[in-house]
Amino acid sequence: MDDIYEKLRQRLDDMATGYPATQNKIEIKILKQLFTPSDAEMFLQLSPMLEAADSIAGRLNLPLKETADHLEDMARRGLLFRQKKGELVRYAAIPFVVGVFEFQLGRINPELAQDVTEYYEESFGRTIMAFGTPVMRTIPIKKDLVSEWPIASYEDVDQIFDAQTKIAVADCVCRTLARKAGRGCDKPLETCFLFGSHASYYVDNGMGRYISKEEAKAIARKNEEAGLVMQPFNAQHTGGMCSCCGCCCGILRSLKKQENPAAAVKSNYFAQVDEETCIGCGTCVERCQMEAIDLVEEKAKINYKRCIGCGLCVSTCPTGAMRLVKKPEDQQYIPPETGMETYIRIAKERGKL
Repeated sequence: MDDIYEKLRQRLDDMATGYPATQNKIEIKILKQLFTPSDAEMFLQLSPMLEAADSIAGRLNLPLKETADHLEDMARRGLLFRQKKGELVRYAAIPFVVGVFEFQLGRINPELAQDVTEYYEESFGRTIMAFGTPVMRTIPIKKDLVSEWPIASYEDVDQIFDAQTKIAVADCVCRTLARKAGRGCDKPLETCFLFGSHASYYVDNGMGRYISKEEAKAIARKNEEAGLVMQPFNAQHTGGMCSCCGCCCGILRSLKKQENPAAAVKSNYFAQVDEETCIGCGTCVERCQMEAIDLVEEKAKINYKRCIGCGLCVSTCPTGAMRLVKKPEDQQYIPPETGMETYIRIAKERGKL
């Protein structure tokens, strides 16, 4: 039986962000909590490309109803992605992140929370943001913080919302996990946005609720006030956007493990302080989720290897001493067009394609 779970681990490790092995096999324990052996067998037969149940049943020479029921059951348990378009329902295999882990939002118990936390510290946390193409990217929390320069639509929070036809909001899986594991912070919980078919998946599975564009913008403003970093999935046409804290978020915590988080996150901005107007109040130090700011001789000093250009330090500076500056054109990062392209790039960088 263990052999099927090792095959499943290898398959997940071959997908996008990976699923590395550890000496204590905690990653296998996690898979056993989530997948039955028959689930694992089915997952191994699927591809990341969406496919209808009748096609899958025919390809695998399995009874249609039994196959359709199994696929739907796995989708409800967050083990597959399901897309509905009218009466057409299709399924696809998904990476561990972004995918299986996030889709456990409604099923996280203390045991799973502890195991995933151990796995993150043991292995996964060092690798999730260690590729040339990041999984998530940081964007300015407010357009007016960078009003001196043109801002692309995929870096404008309001424009990202305006471009959507369907928006849902859900609890943050990272803060949920942290709280189930007996740690975490007091930041808001209902902070993550899903778009399009991802929104439908979350609502259909009871993990989120539909909201209007105006409610999405209002929630985003509250997230900013609470000191959360805006991080859409790394694609121009994104399926979701998270609001992240540095203590619970897997992505930001992984960035902190990097030698140069500013380079790893591929942000197009960085913060700058005017020492003449800085009064050393420390507000920016408290707001920074990357621990990129210190007070030196009662003045804010920025560590540019750690600054990810989110703008949290700028929006609440009482004297206007902090500002966001756009990086030179030759350092500007243009995200992949689609999420699939993002995953393909990461897989190539990992030598999986």
